[in-house]
Amino acid sequence: MTDAHSPDNPLLTIEGLPPFDRIRAEHVEPAVRHILERTTSGIQTIEQILQDASPPTWENTIGALEELGRVWERSWSPVSHLLGVANSEELREAHESVLPDVVALGLRIRQSRPVYQALKALRDGPDWDGLSETQQRIIDDRIRDAELAGIALSEDDQQRFNEIATRLSQLSTEFSNHVLDATKAWDLILDDPTDVAEMPDTLKQLASQSFNNQAQDQAQDQAGDGDPETGPWRFTLDVPSAMPFLQHCRNRDLRERLYLAYVTRASSAELDNAPLIDEILQLRRERAGLLGFTSFAEMSVVTKMADVPSVESMFQLLRDASWQAGLDDLEDLRSLATAHGQQQPLNHWDQAFWSERLREERFDMTDEQLRPYFPLERVLDGLFALVGRLFGISVEPADGEAPKWHADVRFFRVHDDNGAPIAAFYLDPYSRPENKRGGAWMDECLARRRVDAKLQLPVAHLICNGTPPVGTRPSLMTFREVETLFHEFGHGLQHMLTIVDYPDASGINGVEWDAVELPSQFMENWCYHRPTLLGIARHFETGEVLPEDLFEKLCRARTFRAGSLMLRQLNFGMVDMQLHHQYDPSGSETVRDVKQRIARLTSVLEPLPEDRSLCAFQHIFAGGYAAGYYSYKWAEVLSADAFSAFEDAGLDNEQAVSATGRKFRDTVLASGGGRHPMDVFRDFRGREPSPQPLLRHNGLVADPDTPAG
Repeated sequence: MTDAHSPDNPLLTIEGLPPFDRIRAEHVEPAVRHILERTTSGIQTIEQILQDASPPTWENTIGALEELGRVWERSWSPVSHLLGVANSEELREAHESVLPDVVALGLRIRQSRPVYQALKALRDGPDWDGLSETQQRIIDDRIRDAELAGIALSEDDQQRFNEIATRLSQLSTEFSNHVLDATKAWDLILDDPTDVAEMPDTLKQLASQSFNNQAQDQAQDQAGDGDPETGPWRFTLDVPSAMPFLQHCRNRDLRERLYLAYVTRASSAELDNAPLIDEILQLRRERAGLLGFTSFAEMSVVTKMADVPSVESMFQLLRDASWQAGLDDLEDLRSLATAHGQQQPLNHWDQAFWSERLREERFDMTDEQLRPYFPLERVLDGLFALVGRLFGISVEPADGEAPKWHADVRFFRVHDDNGAPIAAFYLDPYSRPENKRGGAWMDECLARRRVDAKLQLPVAHLICNGTPPVGTRPSLMTFREVETLFHEFGHGLQHMLTIVDYPDASGINGVEWDAVELPSQFMENWCYHRPTLLGIARHFETGEVLPEDLFEKLCRARTFRAGSLMLRQLNFGMVDMQLHHQYDPSGSETVRDVKQRIARLTSVLEPLPEDRSLCAFQHIFAGGYAAGYYSYKWAEVLSADAFSAFEDAGLDNEQAVSATGRKFRDTVLASGGGRHPMDVFRDFRGREPSPQPLLRHNGLVADPDTPAG
């Protein structure tokens, strides 16, 4: 085991980028133990200074705490990151060995009474008006977080609170690992060409490559003999494999088999997350009760823009606007399936298949027609050109300058319009189901902050699970994967273009959670902007620009099944809010009962009894969206209205678009958590947000002047 003080321990580096290429599981425990000891001593010193100091200052409170937290950015954060992108049994064990102590120390700091009293004295003291709005927000948030961490509880209640927090952290990690393991454990190997008839070549190539890779892994030195045309083909529950399979497999029994496997992941045997869900909900409710809240949701929204009644009102408004459209969508699918000879009633594993056929019929367009026009490198070039026009920045590859955790990872630097470096980011673009968590996300690598009077530039992690290269062909993206990349880059922009130097409020830090999706969803709109998309979409072999008719079809297809897609997102949000607000874990209703009840309100197709998809709902049971999944729709109202500012200025007016983009950068992207997001939105838009642009973009309100609801 590497000694914590050894210069060979990469988790103890204090400068430059984290040395991801050298971090091993054996480094975790000694490094973290060393930093735990150092931080414990540090908080004791801070407390002593605060008890002796009169009055408290910014420097001996927040400044000292920020410096104390900096070492965790370079030790614990890389470990957490690698757990998501390079998971292994050894890393899990190392992470779990120190996790309880890491959680306990975090609570120890938030529950520090000398720090809490000093911050309140600073807030109520004569120097308060001399602090900036950002500094005041940070102090207010620290006081609130201390109260939400149980600082006012009795000794016995605080001990129980801390036990709950430690257990919840363990359950979150266990939940995520179960989903990863369950996804990795299932596959469907086909060797009959009739089973893959009329599947896209891209999917067959991916499935053949997956079979060969698995064969090679199992035999160590022996490659498989799968061929894209003759098989075998291996399909998995990883999204780039599973979703196209459901869209294109003509064998209904096979679709049913894969679909049921997908919605029952992590719901049986040693990987069953159902008991974990029950315990998580019980403990969250108990923790909220200790703090005087009637539900976990009420506790959660204290740190957000919305309150529970406002969220429920939004759910009702959007459901009313989309329900009939969802019914119409379902009838369209039933009619098409019947017309093509399907005698069985339409079921859940039929929806993706017949939706794709309907889209082909209605718009004469398929994902496979679009894929060749979206090679990853070309998409990146177009994305970088767009943000250059909008925000006056340039993005340059710098792969040789950064240590990486996988050969596929890219590294880029961001410069302002004077050529000065302002940020950087990693991009991990491809699916790796063997050790990488599914989904897509942006995370902080390094925050913008002052270190010894020198500015540390922000660095972001942008993680996607897109279609990897197949053989000699580059990564050819689906249009949805293009949207996902734009989405995550929007998060990255807020992290990288912040002008706040305090880590508590730089980038997305300190931003109310239901506003954090604003920049990401805003960026998705540009995927339908003609100059932007046609500047991106060029055939990977011929260089031909995406034909005008395909672009027009793509735009018309934007609102295809918009009612159904809206209802699907509302289902997730409403289940989340019900489980964390109305649901009583000790009552007669079960978690599955809640899910089925909400499904009857939001699904136009009868809920499937076998569905156990809550067991893989990582957003709310292993991520940061508990009692907050509604924030996708809440922020989508903000983002659609923000984009409508560009529409109002004139999307074809390059000068107006550039001016509006700079204003967006100087408000939404620059402010971080230094101002309340409603104030930031008003700074940009000149008024409070309206839901009308969102409904209009989704084709759910015919007249943009018609009031919603």
